[in-house]
This record gives sequence, C-alpha cells and structure tokens, in this order.
Amino acid sequence: MSHVVGVDIGGTKTHLVLAPVDPVEESVSPLREIVVPSSSWRNGLGDAEADASGLRELVIEYLGAEALSAPLAVGAHGCENTAQCHELELALLLRFAGPVVVMNDSELIPPAMGHDRAIGVVVGTGSIATARDANAELVTAGGWGWLLGDEGSAAGLVREATRAVLRDLDRGRPVEQLGRRLFASFSARNGDELALAVTEAASAEEWGGHAPEVFSAADEGSVLAADVIAEAGSHLAGLVHRLRERGIPADSIVAGGSVIQRQPRLQEAFGAALAVDHAGLPLIILDRAPVLGAVQSARGLAHGTTTTP
Repeated sequence: MSHVVGVDIGGTKTHLVLAPVDPVEESVSPLREIVVPSSSWRNGLGDAEADASGLRELVIEYLGAEALSAPLAVGAHGCENTAQCHELELALLLRFAGPVVVMNDSELIPPAMGHDRAIGVVVGTGSIATARDANAELVTAGGWGWLLGDEGSAAGLVREATRAVLRDLDRGRPVEQLGRRLFASFSARNGDELALAVTEAASAEEWGGHAPEVFSAADEGSVLAADVIAEAGSHLAGLVHRLRERGIPADSIVAGGSVIQRQPRLQEAFGAALAVDHAGLPLIILDRAPVLGAVQSARGLAHGTTTTP
C-alpha cells in the first residue's frame, strides 16, 4: 500500500489524483493527476452502478490498473445523503480491491485544508453547508437551488441585486451604480427591460455569470450592492447556524467555491456575520484543489483513521 487515490466528481469536471500514502514522500514520488469533463464518462446522477463502472475505467486509463488496489476516497456531486454515499461505496467495493469511502463533493473542502471537525460551506453557482453528525450521518443546510434559495451564491447575488434595483425604481429613486451595471450587463435600458432580461435568462449559470457586476458596483461606492453583499454574508452564516442548532460539532468553518474564494468583500461579510453568533469559530477560505481533501481521506483509510462502510 504505497499510494492512495482521491477523486473529486463535480458537476462540470472530475479530478483524479494518485498520491503517496505518506505525504512526506511527495517530493520523491509526486502526485499524478488528471482532470476530465464529468460529461465524458458520467451520463447523469443517481446511477451508482454506472458511476462505479465509469470510475473504474477512468482510474485504469489514467492512473493504471495497480491503482485499483489503493485506498480510494471519492467526493461525488449527486450523493446528497448518507444512503446515496453508501450506495456508491458498495458499488465501488465490488470493482476496487482496496478500502473505499464516498462523501458529497462539498465535504472535501475541510479536509483539503487539514480540518476534520469543520463545517464546510460551498459558495459558487449555488450555496450549501455540510457536515457529519455524531453518527457520521451527512447533514446539510441550504442547497435548495437558485429559484428557492442558494443565497450568497453567484445566482443568488444577482437575483437579490436585481430585486434591490427594482425596489429602488419603485420608490422613484435615481438609478445608482448597481443599477447601471446590471442594465449594461443585461443590455437593458430601464427597469422593465432589466426584469424581462433577467427572467428570460433564468438559469443558475446565466444569472451567476453577472455576479461580478455586484462586487464591481460595491467597489464604486454602491450602497445597494454593499447591502446585497452584507445580506449574502448573513444568509451564509445562517446556514452554519442551522447546522449548529442541530448539534453539529465543529471547531472551524471552511468555505470554498468560485465566489467566496474570489471575492474578499463576501469573505468579510460572511466572517462578520459569523462573529455575531459564532465568534469562536474561525472562517478559513479554501486555497487549494478540493480533491486534496479526498487524498487526505484516502490516507485516513490507509492509516485506519477514516471510517469505512
């Protein structure tokens, strides 16, 4: 058992890593890794048998057949509860010779930063907080999608920014920086055209692509944009609060995702909101590939510190 395999199966891409079982050996035997589109091997969500077979072929093709015997940790988009994680674990155990553990892909964030007792928060196209309870059951807050929730995410920021601009127009106020930026970004000349353009572009990806305008407007002094960002931070802290109310143990909060990692203003808003009710929980921002959390978990399998099914 000289190597471990870590896999991050995201909605867009799949990241595979073959790493030495002992991290000090990485200077001698460096990581071997590959990133492929998830659509190149995964047809959809919910088919554990197909996922296990496809992942086996990926490992053989890119990491070599000998990697099938290595401890394997997988973070999988689509494994939204403990039962789904166990279903994929069992399917993988039939196809791999080593020990296997499966978790939701968002759960890779804390171990990637070396924090095993943390609540993980993903803030990208969507937003969700995840953790394990005392019985190792997956517990989540948020993640209900761009129509019903995902506050603080790229799509959620654009939705709330648009609403803020339209409310200001209803009050007869002049268009300020946030409104001007959204008008330009959506090729709209007024509130009616903005509302129509946002409605017709109704998807998380379409809305999320305009999120940088909110932060640019705040940098230009927009009070509306600053309020939207502050509210987003409060909503993200609310996800953490819900998990804590359910008795989830945690010594830190680790946040990752395209929006929170790139936007210091949102980091500051999230941290400030956390400090109100959870002053003892530090906020740590992911600064490396989430797949390294899978590598860390696979090393735990090798050393007997990661729970196996």
